[in-house]
Amino acid sequence: MAMFHDTPERPELYQKFVREVPAWYREAKFGIFVHWGAYSVPAWAEPIGELGTIDRPTWFKHNPYAEWYFNTIRIEGSPAGERQKTVYGGAAYDDFLDQWTASEWDPQAMVDLFRRVGAEYVVPTTKHHDGITLWDAPGTGERNTVARGPKRDIVGEFAAAAREAGIKFGVYYSGGLDWHFHTDDGPIADDDTIDWNRPVDEAYNEYAFAHVKDLIEKYSPEVLWGDIEWPDAGKPDGPFSFARILEQYYSAVPNGVVNDRWGLTHWDFRTSEYQQGRDTENDDTMWENCRGVGFSFGYNQVEDASHYFDGPGAVRHLLDVVSRGGNFLLNVGPDEAGRIPELQLRCLEGIAAWMAVNREFVHASEVLDPAVASASDEPWIRWVAKGSQAVAFVQASGDVTLTADASKLNLASARTADGTPVTASAVDGGISVAVPTSEVAGPVAVVFDLA
Repeated sequence: MAMFHDTPERPELYQKFVREVPAWYREAKFGIFVHWGAYSVPAWAEPIGELGTIDRPTWFKHNPYAEWYFNTIRIEGSPAGERQKTVYGGAAYDDFLDQWTASEWDPQAMVDLFRRVGAEYVVPTTKHHDGITLWDAPGTGERNTVARGPKRDIVGEFAAAAREAGIKFGVYYSGGLDWHFHTDDGPIADDDTIDWNRPVDEAYNEYAFAHVKDLIEKYSPEVLWGDIEWPDAGKPDGPFSFARILEQYYSAVPNGVVNDRWGLTHWDFRTSEYQQGRDTENDDTMWENCRGVGFSFGYNQVEDASHYFDGPGAVRHLLDVVSRGGNFLLNVGPDEAGRIPELQLRCLEGIAAWMAVNREFVHASEVLDPAVASASDEPWIRWVAKGSQAVAFVQASGDVTLTADASKLNLASARTADGTPVTASAVDGGISVAVPTSEVAGPVAVVFDLA
């Protein structure tokens, strides 16, 4: 698949879809991912660390992703499986669908928060690997949130709220895995089993094809965000080919974008996740890094502050991604009632406070020419270009030396985000700047006019 692959090549059938990435997506820089499902009822996983830092057999048996609960409880000897027996008496996973209430969910209030945080797009899950759809999807019978559990068209309500708030709407769809549709081969316990657990046949292809077609027709999402893969039967040409999906999509949403997790087919942008796939983050193509506020995407009640970003930490991650030319898709995982848990909310409010002062230097920014200035970790500094300006984000105060070519910047123009002048002078190794203490928690923006 293209996902996490260093040098994927599109098959000839899909080369016709190559085009320039729409300006809105290149300029957005920041989006919010939402993982919400029946897994938000048990809301349990072991917070062992970030994807890409742990060996795979350990990862699957002790999976920190709460949204993988349906798989993890089926792995023999897994702590999640033992907990399922002890707490729930080994009940069927689908019992959680009926216990999922969404009783406190206010989609407009949630999306308005995302807008304050500075997100330019929101991408909720529509079907995760457990196969439960968050709208009345074709062929699902009553195994969806309209017929059971919340008894609401969650996808439709998210779409309406996003458009009311003036931000782009996207959909996540798991095309590569469906543990309800395809259960005969047991759980995924390592990278080898993920291949033979993945449904690839024509029956599943037509099922998934109908779902994505329906999402496009009903909700016209500006982002089509697939995950894991696409059934092999749907990759060649034919009436149920993924090529037919792309033709329909770009006709309905000309400014839409598609990620790189639909198998080896087509993509507008590459993706990385936590520490996995970071080699895809380069100047040659548009890319997006995604991760949760903590170690999980779905809400995990086991996590505490030690596993979570605080506001300044999330802002630094955003700025690091943006300074290197990427977008950042930060995930939140509501609880089963539809509330954003306190530690996640605290992080989002921290980002919102920082964005209220600095957002103009994030959106539509570009990578700064490295001949002008370069990043540093001690002290923490990241740079972007914004029009005729160079902006240094500095996590420090007092006299700070920026690694930069003083001849390429107008030092007399140095100022903070609100226009307050700051003193800057050329020194050995760069520019010395008197950085004021930040009014809000997080890096201070020091703005220079380019010389």
